[in-house]
Amino acid sequence: MSHDLLEKAIATVRDWPVDNVSAAVVGPEGAVAVHGDESRVYRLASVTKPIVALAALLAVEEEAITLEDRSGPEGSTVRHLLAHASGLDFADRDKVRAAPGRRRIYSSAGFEVLADHIASATGIDFPDYLDEGVCEPLGMTSTTLTGSAGHGASGSLADLVNFARELVAPRILAPETLEEAITEQFPGLDGLVPGYGMHKPCPWGLGFELRGAKHPHWTGQHNSPATFGHFGQSGTLLWVEPEIETALVVLTDRDFGDWAKPLWPALSDRVVDAATRRSSQDDALGG
Repeated sequence: MSHDLLEKAIATVRDWPVDNVSAAVVGPEGAVAVHGDESRVYRLASVTKPIVALAALLAVEEEAITLEDRSGPEGSTVRHLLAHASGLDFADRDKVRAAPGRRRIYSSAGFEVLADHIASATGIDFPDYLDEGVCEPLGMTSTTLTGSAGHGASGSLADLVNFARELVAPRILAPETLEEAITEQFPGLDGLVPGYGMHKPCPWGLGFELRGAKHPHWTGQHNSPATFGHFGQSGTLLWVEPEIETALVVLTDRDFGDWAKPLWPALSDRVVDAATRRSSQDDALGG
């Protein structure tokens, strides 16, 4: 049955070559299968970016900022920053490597500029804005941002389950805002996915990587092109498969490397297969 299949899928992380791992499959009502310590706090690395993106999208809804606000290099906007299309270097916010909208240059520096823009527009220090706008409403009680808005957050599995649930079935964000966020921005741009090489094209939404037809990729072969999410250098990942209203969250204490490249897609395929089989069974039973 559904929970058994998903629990068997998620339990395979116990054999991973890591000291600690916490993982969950998430649906519209929360976690449906969990493995590991839900309260242990992990470095999230670049899984910070979609959390920061949610804060930015809420700031847009509150009319504190707009996606077309000028921010970053000359000609760049908030939309460019969220979509890694501003032309900023990965780490150096003073180094411009391309004109805005010309290349998909993955940039943590761009998220730092974005956080400063939100702080300036709202008069609230960005970590406080993130806490008040995202973490408190979603019950992400252990999540903190102590460094870069591109990669400086830490949090627990319990917190990331709450965050993933919001992406599966939004409650604080308007559904139409999320829909725009997971729609390709500046279509057709080529770009690099760290650890996975150049992709032509390299689709990205507003703070969320879009799977599209990328290969190789950190999600599975059974994930649809509509899958969106992010992974982090600290050995963390979060994806959402909107077609089956299912998300996967995995947090580890081992930095991303060759060990993860076969294991992450294999787990993703198991989860998608289990969730799809569940849906098929439910349809057959009329539920």
